[in-house]
Amino acid sequence: MVLAILTLLTALAISAVAAYYSIIGLIAIFSAAVIPIAVMGVVLETGKLVTASWLYQHWKRTPTLLKSYLVSAVLVLMFITSMGIFGFLSKAHIEQTTINSDNSLQIELIESQIQRERTDIQRAEQTLAQLDDALAKYVELGAVTKGLNARKDQQGERNELNTTINESTTTIAELTQKKSELNAERIAIEAEVGPIKYIAELIYGESSSGVLEDAVRGVILIIVLVFDPLAVLLLVAANQSLLQEQQKRRRRKTYRRNKNKETAWAKKVKETKEQGVLTKVTRTAENGTKMEFYE
Repeated sequence: MVLAILTLLTALAISAVAAYYSIIGLIAIFSAAVIPIAVMGVVLETGKLVTASWLYQHWKRTPTLLKSYLVSAVLVLMFITSMGIFGFLSKAHIEQTTINSDNSLQIELIESQIQRERTDIQRAEQTLAQLDDALAKYVELGAVTKGLNARKDQQGERNELNTTINESTTTIAELTQKKSELNAERIAIEAEVGPIKYIAELIYGESSSGVLEDAVRGVILIIVLVFDPLAVLLLVAANQSLLQEQQKRRRRKTYRRNKNKETAWAKKVKETKEQGVLTKVTRTAENGTKMEFYE
């Protein structure tokens, strides 16, 4: 009895989870009607389980036409549930892949910005070097005073160039920090999809993008083929166990009832015998069989 109840609870739990995943998947497909899809999913899932239980318990007494329709309805509903589960798992995989792609695009954009800042720093340093070369020529020609005057004239431009270098350096540091965070997120996402890479390499011998997608679809199909059919078959198994338990209880009650009747009859025979009303008679038939009775 415990196993039958456990089987029933397991079947209902798997069916509830399958219904939830299926409803979420169907809502993703028909996103314009969230509440109607949710209500429809709950009602159809309940109807599927009730139909499967009813069919098992009334299989022999059900007309062939009705039986055929109900079996077809259960199979179609199982297909709908499986389709919803497939949509749910596919959506989860797509969202994960999209996040990884977004991180890659952001990292590429940051690298491009860092390269532009480095180019600005390089240009500013080249300009400063040119200014220094111009002053060095004054010194070589012995025009120190002109060189100092030129240095004063260059001071504003030099300050602007140094400011540009400092700002670009700060920007590069900030962008590098952001890039490191995005790389850490990407590594975490890649670690999450790591098992599917091993599966792809095991089956296909490689883990390219297209092969990974095929491996993911294969895993999703395996889950879908097991999920809802297992719930329905466990429900049928629970019905079978419960019916067998009911039959055992009926046999026990019948046995006890018959045993009580036999005990009462034996007691009555004993009391009558003690009173001397009945006499035990033993007779032998022609074939040698002995018979005992009271008269």
